[in-house]
Amino acid sequence: MASHILLSGLLALFFTAALASDPSPLQDFCVADTNSQVLMNGLACKDPKMVDANDFSSSGLHIAGNTSNSVGSNVTPMTAAQIPGLNSLGISLVRIDYAPGGINPPHTHPRATEILTVLEGSLEVGFVTSTPLNRLITKVLQKGDVFVFPIGLIHYQRNFGNGRAIAIAALSSQNPGVITVANTVFGSKPHIPSDILVKAFQVDNNVINYIKSKF
Repeated sequence: MASHILLSGLLALFFTAALASDPSPLQDFCVADTNSQVLMNGLACKDPKMVDANDFSSSGLHIAGNTSNSVGSNVTPMTAAQIPGLNSLGISLVRIDYAPGGINPPHTHPRATEILTVLEGSLEVGFVTSTPLNRLITKVLQKGDVFVFPIGLIHYQRNFGNGRAIAIAALSSQNPGVITVANTVFGSKPHIPSDILVKAFQVDNNVINYIKSKF
């Protein structure tokens, strides 16, 4: 009996780990068919005989993103939406540009671990562990430094220097998703009721309404 329980536990752990990232491909590639109306977990495949090199390529990542916004940063993605050949391969890439003092605000990727490399400037980066510890793990990175943000954890970056900063990040999903904490909590449609946020954040209702007005 004990051996059956142990085996069941091991199988549960195995299948949990196996399902923790994008499914493994069952063919050489599955180039996304952007014209397909089929709804599925991922994107429908183009006929392999119609695939060419352009399906596996994109350009423009050398162009700086526009950081003239309220947070002073810009994310340029390279996911399956930009490179159809990434479909089913479980990986994507982003370029992040930061103005002086700019931030990539606290956010999470529900489907991906992220590994970030600083190409120019310096960045303060950090992530917060899950409850109950809620421990902030943070570091200042210089050009060439690398940092990992574990899947699902809230994390951020801030330009720590006086000039612009640039980073490249790889993510372990073709569609990692992004949940920006402030936008999600205060800018949902329809709004989360203010009395819930008042209790959650332990502040006055006027404070909640003021923050909501920013989103």
